[in-house]
Amino acid sequence: MDSPSVPNPKPEQLRLAALGELGVLDTEAEREFDALARVTASIMGVPNAGISLVDADRQWFKASHGIEIGETPRDIAFCDQVVARGEALLIADTLESEEFAANPLVTGHPRLRFYAGAPLMLDSGECVGSLCALDTVPHPDFPIEKLDRLRDLATLASELLEARGRRLRGEIAAKIVSATPHAVMAANHRAEIVYWNTAAEKMFGLPAAKAIGRNVMTIIPKKFHHGHQERFEAAAEGGPTRLVGTFVELEARHADGTVFPVELSLAPWGSQDMGGFAAVIRDTTDQMKLRAERDRNKQFLDAVVSNLPSMLFVKDTDTRRYLLVNRKAEEVIGRSAESMKGKSDAELFPGAGQTFEHNDLKVITQGGTSQTEAEFERDDATRVHIRTTRVLIDGPDRPNQYLLGLSEDITSMRKTEAARWRLANYDTLTGLLNRGSMLAQIERLIEAEHRFAILNIDLDRFKSVNDQFGHVTGDEVLKVVGARLADLSDENTQIARIGGDEFVCLMTGERLRERAARCAEMIIAGLRQPIKTRGITAHLGASIGVVLYPDDGRCVESLRQNSDLAMYRAKNEAKGEPCFFDDEMDAAERDRRTLERDMRTAIEEGRIDIAYQPIVCVATGEITSVEALARWSEPDRGAIPPDIFIALAEDCGLIDELGEQILRRACIDGLAWPEKLKVAVNLSPRQFYSGMLTDTVLRVVEETGFPAHRLQFEITENLVIQNAAEAFSQLEELKSHAIGISIDDFGIGYSSLSYFQSFSFNKVKIDKSFVSELDHSKAAKAIVQAVVGLATQLSMSVVAEGVETPLQRQMLEDLGCSHLQGYLISRPVSASAISAMVISEAALLPA
Repeated sequence: MDSPSVPNPKPEQLRLAALGELGVLDTEAEREFDALARVTASIMGVPNAGISLVDADRQWFKASHGIEIGETPRDIAFCDQVVARGEALLIADTLESEEFAANPLVTGHPRLRFYAGAPLMLDSGECVGSLCALDTVPHPDFPIEKLDRLRDLATLASELLEARGRRLRGEIAAKIVSATPHAVMAANHRAEIVYWNTAAEKMFGLPAAKAIGRNVMTIIPKKFHHGHQERFEAAAEGGPTRLVGTFVELEARHADGTVFPVELSLAPWGSQDMGGFAAVIRDTTDQMKLRAERDRNKQFLDAVVSNLPSMLFVKDTDTRRYLLVNRKAEEVIGRSAESMKGKSDAELFPGAGQTFEHNDLKVITQGGTSQTEAEFERDDATRVHIRTTRVLIDGPDRPNQYLLGLSEDITSMRKTEAARWRLANYDTLTGLLNRGSMLAQIERLIEAEHRFAILNIDLDRFKSVNDQFGHVTGDEVLKVVGARLADLSDENTQIARIGGDEFVCLMTGERLRERAARCAEMIIAGLRQPIKTRGITAHLGASIGVVLYPDDGRCVESLRQNSDLAMYRAKNEAKGEPCFFDDEMDAAERDRRTLERDMRTAIEEGRIDIAYQPIVCVATGEITSVEALARWSEPDRGAIPPDIFIALAEDCGLIDELGEQILRRACIDGLAWPEKLKVAVNLSPRQFYSGMLTDTVLRVVEETGFPAHRLQFEITENLVIQNAAEAFSQLEELKSHAIGISIDDFGIGYSSLSYFQSFSFNKVKIDKSFVSELDHSKAAKAIVQAVVGLATQLSMSVVAEGVETPLQRQMLEDLGCSHLQGYLISRPVSASAISAMVISEAALLPA
């Protein structure tokens, strides 16, 4: 008989999931299932029986008796109808069934004529297959009570399947528990350990054999025993505790007594009568170290961000509101971080906020990195310059979630740059433009071919102020001068200080010659007015030379040279009037340059001659020394006076080379004369500037073989005045090598008796201006007498220069002069003439 077909009340996917959880499909034959198939065939009185499981698209036999096929398609499987109905199905004769007569299993192999099947129902309510009895012959008289037996056997088969699933899951769980790196233990209601996995052995240093049977307090530090004992007992009894269902941080104890951090979670197992709790325990030592390290790193990063020497902020790119502001930002902005968080620039900085937001938006929309500079005013009215670098960074929610800004307070830098710019362009003492700035402006005017005038201003008598009152007072005087000159500045007139007491006035515009003359007169008049400062009154003046571009030069150098020429003429000739450059000055300058060129050539070719003028002893009339005097002649010029070419050599930097050449020549000539004859050579003040004078002298003496004790140097008072300390230092070194030092032209200019306290001269020479006035000037006679007396007291020889008459000679002898020099004795002569004089041994001093 056929049972009606009933749709499966459960969704198919749940049924298939339940079948899958059994883990039985396509497994090997198992004895208990095969035995159940045989018993079913026997009880049902048929040759074939099987345990059939219906999968998604097939029927598969877990066990069978007498059935040759292992599986069939689901759509022809009789058992699928049992699954669909969820009830037993009996077909006494398949050929008489309209539903199954045409089934391939009936019409073809194995030609089934009888089918009886009972559903395999799981505890969850899903039907996963059927227990079926089959035969190739019909059973029209099949007893209905046997169908009940089939249902009973199907229930047994279902239990076997679920038991098998539970066993499989238990085995899997056991393997997992055994292999897990976490400690797993189980305890009974008395909190005695009944299970202890391998990981627990390693974690607690206690083998399972020793752990099982012990109380769980074995792994709990003693200080926690009381509290944890109550919790474990509650868990074992199934009572409420926070240890169940979640991991809790605790401390555990190792077998060696050490305590370490763990995370523990409990779960009850078994029944009220037979069970307890299971625990999963994780050693969190490494995690705690990582957490501590992470906390330290966070603290470190927080400290770095907070203490960055630069201002740092973070904004949300959507809202462009502040999320983070560090301590430096608080200092720079002058507000607390809390007052800024959550607000926009427009809200915080009404004046500059729109600029800041525009800079933010540019980076947000275009990406990349941007650097900008801005200025804003703090709440205390202080203006701050900042330079900000902006960059986008990804966040946890989206790319480019944050805008990070790093700002530097460059207020000091900008002030420093402004100070440097002023220092580079302005004179620090007077506040006027400096030399470099003025030259740059002149070059720009020349490049643009704009006409202009330059007034070269040199202060008169300023050196006397410095010498008399000192450089500090001199600086104060210069400040007053600068202030007076600055009053003349306007849009077409600029003033600069280009040197110690040198100033320049640059004029542009129309009527340059007329305006330059008027301005120069105003400057001269203004600087004639007394300057009172630091308790003194200074009386200065100004010498001004004027050049016009492009009339007087087309480059900076030519304009400078020509303005110098005009200024020197104003100083020497104009006496209180400005001097404009003209062609006559240009001609004089060209002549000077030609003379300089010729002198360079003469020095290079060794054409500077030397004449020697004897110096005789008053007592014996014999020559004791000769003075070497430089002489220079050119075919087209004739003899050039020494005061001209010596001064020229000093101005153009040839004096060191010329001086060495004269010294070397004098030493070589002197080797031909007797040992007693000394050679005197004049030194220029400029030869002391390089600091190499002593080395040069000693080298020449060594190379020529001339005895140092026969060499004398004559210096003027002017040398000592210019640089007394440096001059005396080098003279002392020369004297230490037995070289004699004489002071020449004594009594004129800036004589100071203090020089004789500072340095021990070998000889003093009285200037010829006193000698020439001896016979009619009581003052000249008194001066000579005083010098002789002073020299005698200081054990110095006294030489009178310019002796030309017997009366002068007699008066000098009477006054005590030890040596004489002049035309009365001999004019300057050649080296060979000196040799002849010495050889003749004639007294040169007339009787």
